[in-house]
Amino acid sequence: MRKTPPLPLPVKRALAKLGDDIRNARLRRRIPTTVMAERAFITRMTLRKVERGDPSVSLGIYAVVLFVLGLPPRIADLADARSDELGLQLEDERLPQRIRSSKKSARSPT
Repeated sequence: MRKTPPLPLPVKRALAKLGDDIRNARLRRRIPTTVMAERAFITRMTLRKVERGDPSVSLGIYAVVLFVLGLPPRIADLADARSDELGLQLEDERLPQRIRSSKKSARSPT
């Protein structure tokens, strides 16, 4: 059995919340585990791992489970550049303070 590397606590908590949210969404839709696993083309054991937020389950399986629940648009926005506040801030810091025109473009055509 392959061991997963230790995860930072915030990551563990986020995965546990995701798994719990998936389980709650399945229960609200009154979908039994056997039907859910069948629709997602996974075993009930894998579904149990998903609902526990197990990090050894592939992102693709999480995506399929969310799709079966009718929640796929959220996956596409996980790392949306428009929501990357740190990345946008770093990009803004790298903007030039002023822009100089090059000597070629400063000359007037004769």
